[in-house]
Amino acid sequence: MRTSLTTRWFRIAVVAEAISWTGLLIGMLFKYLVVHTAIGVHIFGPIHGVLFLAYSVLAVRVWRRQPWTKRIGVIALLAGIPPYGTVVFERWASRTGRLSEGAPGVPLAAGEPAVG
Repeated sequence: MRTSLTTRWFRIAVVAEAISWTGLLIGMLFKYLVVHTAIGVHIFGPIHGVLFLAYSVLAVRVWRRQPWTKRIGVIALLAGIPPYGTVVFERWASRTGRLSEGAPGVPLAAGEPAVG
């Protein structure tokens, strides 16, 4: 099975965004319940913000390369809002064949190498 570079980066962004959610939630736990310091939020907040934006950009790029309807594309973008929603969306899209490259009628983008 061929996987485009964009799809591979999308999957990496999914995992990274979920990890940043974990860091941010732990930072909030410490801020509000444990030591009442915001250092964890100050560290993981910007990291999570950048990774959320990266996920959003990659979701749009994958949307343009996959035969997704407008509804699926919007769901992909909205999946970045709740904690771990990106993981749920990626698993669902992979399981239902909505996140596969090399399918008939779905060529890789011009100049984009196949990986794997």
